Amino acid sequence: MSSTAGQVIRCKAAVAWEAGKPLVIEEVEVAPPQANEVRLKILFTALCHTDVYFWEAKGQTPLFPRIFGHEAGGIVESVGEGVTHLQPGDHALPVFTGECGECPHCKHEESNMCNLLRINTERGVMLSDNQSRFSINGKPINHFVGTSTFSEYTVVHAGCVAKINPEAPLDKVCILSCGISTGLGATLNVAKPKPGHSVAIFGLGAVGLAAAEGARLSGASRIIGVDLNPSRFEQAKKFGVTEFVNPKDHDKPVQEVIAEMTGGGVDRSVECTGSIQAMISAFECVHDGWGVAVLVGVPNKDDAFKTHPMNVLNERTLKGTFFGNYKPRTDLPGVVEKYMNKELELEKFITHSVPFSDINKAFEYMAQGQSLRCIIRLHE
Repeated sequence: MSSTAGQVIRCKAAVAWEAGKPLVIEEVEVAPPQANEVRLKILFTALCHTDVYFWEAKGQTPLFPRIFGHEAGGIVESVGEGVTHLQPGDHALPVFTGECGECPHCKHEESNMCNLLRINTERGVMLSDNQSRFSINGKPINHFVGTSTFSEYTVVHAGCVAKINPEAPLDKVCILSCGISTGLGATLNVAKPKPGHSVAIFGLGAVGLAAAEGARLSGASRIIGVDLNPSRFEQAKKFGVTEFVNPKDHDKPVQEVIAEMTGGGVDRSVECTGSIQAMISAFECVHDGWGVAVLVGVPNKDDAFKTHPMNVLNERTLKGTFFGNYKPRTDLPGVVEKYMNKELELEKFITHSVPFSDINKAFEYMAQGQSLRCIIRLHE
């Protein structure tokens, strides 16, 4: 066991004290892991749009003070009682969703939506005792989606930790613990294009570009990027996107434009925006008879999906996905190996890197639309 096992660790963490205000680097106390928990030394973390969304607290119940962060890579420092698949020194990725291994979803080969460990954005404490493992001078600090990786040490449920190849560079593969795997898996695991297929990708942010990367790996012959921001088009070429459509450039629905471009519709589409109109367009732009559309983006709570039933009766398929249908503990190690085998290119997703003391710059880069992924370096 590590020399710090069982002890409180004092370390630096970036604390969000209130919505939309810059994070503050504070000294926090991180309690030891309890049963079925793991304490991780976080070496690298990245900023995802989900962190920004909940930090702004514009569309949900605010919960502060809080330690955000959920895309990260680190090393197991100590484990709690009952943890058998991890030990101190293991290299690992913490994940915002988990795999308990016991519930019907975990036992079903087609699902990754664990009953116990599915994402809960409103919970700021650990499952076992409804207590926080973080505190400052005795005052508890809220967790975020069970990971809270904007801290040099964090405590995570063991079912939300994937053990990975220790040779994998954590400053690269850390981005696989959320958005990149979500987009990649939406294509590889759910849309499943075949070599020579045409694929439309709606939204060319990090998740959409990961979906395009999946289409490239699948051997798609045409990858059509759809986005309202033309400045994204040049960058998307690096991810295999071959053609571009800006819906604002046309006086007819974009699904009709794509159908005309492709002789009746694309073979597959992946929607990565959260826009209900993009979801409808993604479904209606696939070819009748065999087309498959996959929804990735999270809509507003009051949105409703409307399409004519004939679009379904004419043998178009609509699917949804959560975390790219990857089971975190079972499947993420294999995604890391895709990178190690040079099948999957991660470097092109990483646009910036900053030391922990400059974490607020990562938020600025994202606000300016300059960042796909900014890596934040802890323990420098």
